Amino acid sequence: MTDRPPYTNRLIRQKSPYLLQHAHNPVDWYPWGEEAFEAAKSSDRPIFLSIGYATCHWCHVMERESFENVQIAQLLNENFICIKVDREELPEVDGLYMEFAQGMMSGAAGWPLNVILTPALQPFFAATYLPPNNQHGMMGLIDLVARIKEVWGTEERESVVMQAEQVVQVFANAVHAKGDEIPDKDQLQDISDLLFKLADPVYGGMKGSPKFPISYQYNFLLRYAGKHNDSRALFFIERTLDMMHRGGIYDHLGGGFSRYSVDEEWLIPHFEKMLYDNALIAFTYLETWQVTKDEKYRTISESVLNYVIREMRHSEGGFYSAEDADSDGHEGLFYTWTPDEIEELLGRAQGELFCDFYGVLPEGNFEGRNVLHTKVNVEEFALNRGLNPQEFAKQLEKNRKTLFKAREKRPHPFKDDKILSSWNGLMIFAMAEAGAAFGEKRYIDAAVEAATFIKENMWQEDQLFRRWREADVGFNAGLDEYAFLIRGALSLFEVGCGSQWLTWAMEMTEILQDKFKAEEGAFYQTDGMDDSIILRKCQFSDGAEPSGNAIHCENLMRLYQLTLEQTYFDQASDVLKGVKKYIDSYAPGYCYHMMNLNRYYEQNVPTFVIALNDKEEYRDALLKVIYSEFIPHRAVIWRHEEDKKLFRFLPFVKEQGPIENKTTLYLCHEGACQKPLTDFNQMVEAIKKTSM
Repeated sequence: MTDRPPYTNRLIRQKSPYLLQHAHNPVDWYPWGEEAFEAAKSSDRPIFLSIGYATCHWCHVMERESFENVQIAQLLNENFICIKVDREELPEVDGLYMEFAQGMMSGAAGWPLNVILTPALQPFFAATYLPPNNQHGMMGLIDLVARIKEVWGTEERESVVMQAEQVVQVFANAVHAKGDEIPDKDQLQDISDLLFKLADPVYGGMKGSPKFPISYQYNFLLRYAGKHNDSRALFFIERTLDMMHRGGIYDHLGGGFSRYSVDEEWLIPHFEKMLYDNALIAFTYLETWQVTKDEKYRTISESVLNYVIREMRHSEGGFYSAEDADSDGHEGLFYTWTPDEIEELLGRAQGELFCDFYGVLPEGNFEGRNVLHTKVNVEEFALNRGLNPQEFAKQLEKNRKTLFKAREKRPHPFKDDKILSSWNGLMIFAMAEAGAAFGEKRYIDAAVEAATFIKENMWQEDQLFRRWREADVGFNAGLDEYAFLIRGALSLFEVGCGSQWLTWAMEMTEILQDKFKAEEGAFYQTDGMDDSIILRKCQFSDGAEPSGNAIHCENLMRLYQLTLEQTYFDQASDVLKGVKKYIDSYAPGYCYHMMNLNRYYEQNVPTFVIALNDKEEYRDALLKVIYSEFIPHRAVIWRHEEDKKLFRFLPFVKEQGPIENKTTLYLCHEGACQKPLTDFNQMVEAIKKTSM
């Protein structure tokens, strides 16, 4: 007897957890690459391209139903060259064919994404999840294979190939990187009004379902609220963040947020947890705390970061990518409860009270089990039942810990342990900013360790790579990898972790300028060196993550503010000019660019130069004061007398030394500085005056 799998395909040599999940399918999968392309050309067969990711629920469903089915696999193998792509390893491939799919499909595109290509890699059919057979008006995979076989073997093939060529040409004609004008300042008001019209006033977020936490929209509105003193914006943000936290999209026992909820109430999540979501969400709660000083937002932000450090961190510092929705083959099983399970752990009285607070019912709210959520806050619940709110909160915390400890004994969801430089950049930024604001050094340390991991393992010969797993590094970085990591590195510099991070950010920025920038325009997603990418795109729209062009535009404005180097400002202006036609068309799809536009038009943005004395007096206190205030367009420079590298890149700082060996604050605007301050209370007062 042997446990050896009956089938093994080429994916067994890959490092991607998603590809390895399909390595024992009877489908003769190829990874994306020349071997597959040559096979398609030599055999004159179309390509069946299937794109997904390791923690994708419907990807798992399609694998079980179709790709593990020997008969379906045989049909695929006979009629196609089958290529499997991990969208997180090859986002440029995913992004390109997702855009094609959205143009060809009547409904919304998603994952798994299945696209039929000619051997020249041009698409002529696209679909998301496909059942094995026709059902509920949805074409089945078996019938699709039969239809493609019929088309490919007849005169109809010529028109299909021509159609595929035309699809690519239409998108090629629409590639746009340049513009002549900066978007008008008045559009900031226009997008705010439109977002309010789209907003759900009851549950927060945007109206309808499924409901995604689009964190950077809330960051934009925080800036709008601060600038215009608009109570609507702050009400919407607080309502959204409060309802997200009460809902099942938030893990009430372990912290962290799921990717989205299937309903409008944030109640039933799609249980997978993504690193990028949690980085963006943690920062939004942080900024909302800065504005409101409401401690619950700090607590929630910290719970997200604590979850990431506990569950999503490599022993040497890098952050993992995601956790699956499924465990033991069932979606959400790890996270859900029955009343009996809870009462067995907490006892009858405490169990009933816990179930009452978290909406746990005998019939359940998800497949006979319960997603924990709460309709009211702790204080309101306690007062309604004649309980002391403080004592109830303490008991609730104790009971959550009991359930968490029990939950840890369950089979855990699969963890996608590959380390992506882009998503790590987002989390490095969130950890650094939160560590400074909350006075929590461990968050800053975690950010430094992650950045160090990437620099030591994924930065080779002045080249950034996208993915690391099990000591294997692969895939040249694209715009998003560079932009997100530059953002994190700049924050490490600004929270006082050393000028080496500014140096690295500037080195990576130079690479983007040399290899990715369109002439007098924005930045392409790729460096143009890969012939298999049949269309070089300049992507402006935001998705689950902000646009790489938007993030890098922000980077460039931050670099200009730090260095006063005009080239950075000019490049940022080019991006804003390039995005104008899209903002004019539908501004909510380009919200991070609107946030940059707000920064572009902001007058007197503050730069804090802190010249530390030899004892580094007030360092930690000043760091916390600056970052606990809502000053979204600030720049911070920590000056050490021995930091010769800093003086080389920022020569004007050399003259701004400590006065009479006292730590000195220079508050500057566009290179012009106010009278230096050495009195701590005066420094604090000056910093707070710059807050929105």
